[in-house]
Amino acid sequence: MTANSGSDGDDRVVYELQPECTVEELDEHARYLATVNGVVEYGVFVDVSEHVSGLVHESTLSNDYAVGDRLVVTLDRIRENGDLAFSPADLDPEEATVETVEHQYEVTRAESLVENEEVHLEGEIVQIKQTGGPTVFQLSDESGVVPCTAFEEAGVRAHPEIEVGDVVHVSGGVERREGARQVEVASLERLEGEAAAEVRERLEAATEERAEPHDIEPLIEWPAMEPLLEDLEDVARLIRRMVIEGRPIRMRHHADGDGMCASVPVELAIERFIDQIHEDPENSRHLIKRLPSKAPFYEMEDATRDLNYALGDRARHGQKLPLLLMLDNGSTEEDVPAYETLAHYDIPIATVDHHHPDPEAVEPLLDAHVNPYLHDEDYRITTGMLCVELARMIDPTVTEELRHVPAVAGIADRSKADAMERYLELAREEGYDEDALREISEALDYAAHWLKFNAGRRFIADVLNVAGDEERYPELVEFLAERASRDIDEQLEAAMPHLERERFDSGVHLCRIDVENHAHRFTFPAPGNTTGAIHDRIVEETGDPVITIGYGPDFAVLRSDGVRLDIPEMVNELVEEIDGGVSGGGHLVVGSIKFVKGMREEVLDALVEKMKGAEIDEELSSTATVLEQ
Repeated sequence: MTANSGSDGDDRVVYELQPECTVEELDEHARYLATVNGVVEYGVFVDVSEHVSGLVHESTLSNDYAVGDRLVVTLDRIRENGDLAFSPADLDPEEATVETVEHQYEVTRAESLVENEEVHLEGEIVQIKQTGGPTVFQLSDESGVVPCTAFEEAGVRAHPEIEVGDVVHVSGGVERREGARQVEVASLERLEGEAAAEVRERLEAATEERAEPHDIEPLIEWPAMEPLLEDLEDVARLIRRMVIEGRPIRMRHHADGDGMCASVPVELAIERFIDQIHEDPENSRHLIKRLPSKAPFYEMEDATRDLNYALGDRARHGQKLPLLLMLDNGSTEEDVPAYETLAHYDIPIATVDHHHPDPEAVEPLLDAHVNPYLHDEDYRITTGMLCVELARMIDPTVTEELRHVPAVAGIADRSKADAMERYLELAREEGYDEDALREISEALDYAAHWLKFNAGRRFIADVLNVAGDEERYPELVEFLAERASRDIDEQLEAAMPHLERERFDSGVHLCRIDVENHAHRFTFPAPGNTTGAIHDRIVEETGDPVITIGYGPDFAVLRSDGVRLDIPEMVNELVEEIDGGVSGGGHLVVGSIKFVKGMREEVLDALVEKMKGAEIDEELSSTATVLEQ
């Protein structure tokens, strides 16, 4: 409401300015409620708002006033020097009809901030961080997220009435600190009622628009991939929304070559999108965490650790609880206990995986789920191939840096899809022949083993040559691949003499090895990679269908070549047939099983019996080309 919008014909109307009102909102000869802030010989000084003050000359006064008294005044004129002259109105404040004049201001968008200008912002507070000096409020509006700093005194929380999730109005001056724009808060107030609802509606409309993933052309034409693109768009949309809303993202991925080919591109795309949305350059470091997982499922240990960090960050740094993004695992019933733990909190979960899923078990707990098996495809579409397209949907500027990554993912996960040839051609165009790609894959596995639970952010970027040091990359990969090859040879030299071999009536070779007792422990390669290396050597020697089992006291790692070994189905059957502690999964040709130590012989014997009936399938041979589905 402005002063001119008062009730016509009511000669008792007096306007009370909101604190933020300025002189531009005054009308000459309108009456205003004022407060005395000083008394001098030549009159009294009055405040009409926090920004509007002036003098009532003693020649116009008929009463005596003290500081704090209220009176009704009229604006007489604005002097050339900007001073305001008021005169008292013949009306007692107690008898007045008071109408409020709201401050009229133009709202500035976060993307349009100009240094040294005074601005007004409206948006949602998405984070409140108390530093040793000011309190930093991260404000999200239709165009971005900007830090707004308010100072009470060193280390003391300013505006304690404001909480994360509040819709607010901020006014202040724009400054640049440490390379980023921020607003030094002059005033900060929570919006309520219609004003808040209007801002929320505006923010939601803008968020929906900005969260839309980019419309990309896939790197290669591949009919098998097409049904998955819409599901990937759902994940990209969710990720972009989380970034816009200032919500952290905690990324879990399998600690192997395909898992890193999946996670590194998505991490890079999210970082770039954060930089577009958030003014604070530190947010791309704080809002995305990439965390490798050794197990092929989300372990309770990881879930409780993630939850503990999330709750701690909320308490210490005022962050919202994160999105959990699962890559190259997270699709099976084994993930359910960990997911159910997070379900007690407001933590959304999205999964992109290519292992055989248990959709009925996990999908009630997921906000988005991508898996080729859900579209009658299979593991040959690797998670790395999927996530390169996901990364491009989040931020297409990453495309040129990722064109070789799907081929690395396919080699790392031994994909037999005929699309591999097109991915290899794409990599060749970028200067990577198949030997170079294989070396990258081997270097990734070697690095992942020694990094253990550490993401090795810059190190892995250099190895994969994605946003890393291009000059260091060739020598680093060569060194790591040579070390991996040497360690594998040493491991096989120790293990191969203890390999147990038999041949089924079907012609399939079965190889078994106790990797706990007949391989070096606590070094590279670990039991899974050791089993894989033994398997590859036997396949190369025989050229026949091969099944390899590497086992320890309470686990077995399975590999097959040229045999349709439906490991998830076999595990389900073992759970039904054997009482006590059998679990596991994987896909047709790679998998793992866990069991109670005392049941090892019974589990392995039952497993071998099932393998004897496995169907020979040349399409699953490493020497065959798989027809496109």
